[in-house]
Amino acid sequence: MLEAVIVDDEEKALQSLQWELTNFSNEISVVASFTDAYKALSYLDSNQPDCLFLDIEMPSMDGFQFIQKMQNSDVAVVITTAYNQYAIKALKNEAIDYLLKPIDSDDLADTITKIRKHHARGMSAERLERILLNHNATSSHKKITLSTDGKLVFLENDDIIYAESDGNYSTIYLSDGHKIVLTKKLKEVGELLPSDTFFRIHNSFIINLNKIKEFLKTDGYVILKPNHKIPVSRQKKSDFLDMI
Repeated sequence: MLEAVIVDDEEKALQSLQWELTNFSNEISVVASFTDAYKALSYLDSNQPDCLFLDIEMPSMDGFQFIQKMQNSDVAVVITTAYNQYAIKALKNEAIDYLLKPIDSDDLADTITKIRKHHARGMSAERLERILLNHNATSSHKKITLSTDGKLVFLENDDIIYAESDGNYSTIYLSDGHKIVLTKKLKEVGELLPSDTFFRIHNSFIINLNKIKEFLKTDGYVILKPNHKIPVSRQKKSDFLDMI
């Protein structure tokens, strides 16, 4: 059964949609409903329903602002409103459907079909991700796995030149000239990299030891292939010399 959450600042409209969904079919169950958008966001931060029926015109924030603040991007969003001028904007904000109040039963049936398809695609993607991760974990030639922008990236040690910290983010610099930005601190990135090949040479940098071309002792820098100049911190210098 699909689990649904309703957000609508008008109590009567909320109750009406809840009644309609509950009595329309046994395919969907309303697990929570909110007239307060902020309480709904808090609920969605720690719960993962299959779909969200979201009103557009609310006093504290409109429905599109609500979508932008949502942390859970997997939930299927259905816009509900009495005004038809929002249809195109709803689709541009990645809503899977748009329902005009009062909601027609045939339209609701079509929407539930779309939610089911969205949910099935998500389940297939999750299953494939588990297969790929399990295969990599048990492989004799294990690759470095990075999750970014809704995708998994599998890399060889030699693909990475170095990683650089940017506060709560990190940037991975690759041998082919591309970069990967991760929403991870450098310490977390370091835990993903093999310790026999990668070394945190500075608070802001982790380098691939196999990419070192030169070590400038006096200046306290290493030159990485093809021509990246990375500082060596005084605290790390002794450990670095032991590594090489």
